[in-house]
Amino acid sequence: MSFDSLAADFYGFENTLTDEEKGFLLRLREYLDSEIRPIVNDHWNRAEFPTQLIRGLADLGVAGLAWEETRPFENSAVFRGWVAIELGRVDASVSTYIGVQNGLAMGSIAACGSAEQRADWLPRMASGEVVGAFGLTEPLSGSDSAQGLRTTARRDGDNWILNGSKRWIGNATFSDITIIWAKDEADNQVKGFIVPTSTAGYSATKIENKQSLRMVQNADITLDNVVVPDALKLADANSFKDTARVLRATRADVAWGAVATSIGAYEAAVKYAGERVQFGKTIGSHQLVQDLLAKSLGNITASLALCMRVSQMQDEGIQRDEHSALAKAFTTSRMRETVAWCREIFGGNGIVTDYDVIRFFMDAEALYSYEGTREMNTLIVGRAITGTAAFV
Repeated sequence: MSFDSLAADFYGFENTLTDEEKGFLLRLREYLDSEIRPIVNDHWNRAEFPTQLIRGLADLGVAGLAWEETRPFENSAVFRGWVAIELGRVDASVSTYIGVQNGLAMGSIAACGSAEQRADWLPRMASGEVVGAFGLTEPLSGSDSAQGLRTTARRDGDNWILNGSKRWIGNATFSDITIIWAKDEADNQVKGFIVPTSTAGYSATKIENKQSLRMVQNADITLDNVVVPDALKLADANSFKDTARVLRATRADVAWGAVATSIGAYEAAVKYAGERVQFGKTIGSHQLVQDLLAKSLGNITASLALCMRVSQMQDEGIQRDEHSALAKAFTTSRMRETVAWCREIFGGNGIVTDYDVIRFFMDAEALYSYEGTREMNTLIVGRAITGTAAFV
């Protein structure tokens, strides 16, 4: 089977990838089509994650692509964006799982861990032996995490004592470790810890009744005098600036995920428009349907161009917070428009999962909110434009 660029890649951005990168994407595409696409609606409806596929994704090398200790070959941030496209165009929950495992959990260790911590944890996480989660958001602290974090860490000899709670933590019902961010009582600085989920005093409870990213197992986490050895404190995570180094990269990843969700909805709409017959002809031959498809493709193309450039800047080492923030704010806003236009094409059929589009429509709401709301990301960009912070 040869590699064919996606029809939604209207300007051929994928042509910039190497043959090795295209070969990887082809293997991933075949796996997703054979193993995940057939079961995804059933799992979404039941709000269950197909944990049996974790090893399969790991065997492909999807986790750990970015890190020196685990990457199967030299690759770029642009390529990793296209991996997110392949995952997300099939299902946003699967893409989010990889985003948490590879970007947030492994990314925290890669960016802030010691050489020993990287060597110990990253290979086991890349192989799927160890599943990670990322504990930053709290019940009373989301957008203001830089200042409003309430979870505390207290040094006690060779250990740290953690107390507090976290909310909306993806993968957390089945993770083996969670990266917990907490304020040190001694200096009021945010620090990061690798917390095995089997530790006494640690508990995770699944958040029920979600109607977006239903397959993602988000949890409320409680930390009640959790004892963590100093060896599991991330060596270079000593202030929120270190947390921000992780988020800078993953925020751009979410931008790619937003484009992927748009593409998933668009592909479903194009297929339906070619099959559904009304007034004696396929609805794809009606002007109004073509208008919706053309507007959707325009949003996808503009968003892809932005993602390509922000990832190129990451590869060049010149990406700043405001670059990731603009990418996330813009692509998720355009995603919201796109999935609505695509759902509209289906009429009544668009509200049942049989036709896929409602899944993308609903999942878009979570991507729109996580990794910084649109408003917070626009304020980051606004600060860069004006030189003045307007957060409060």
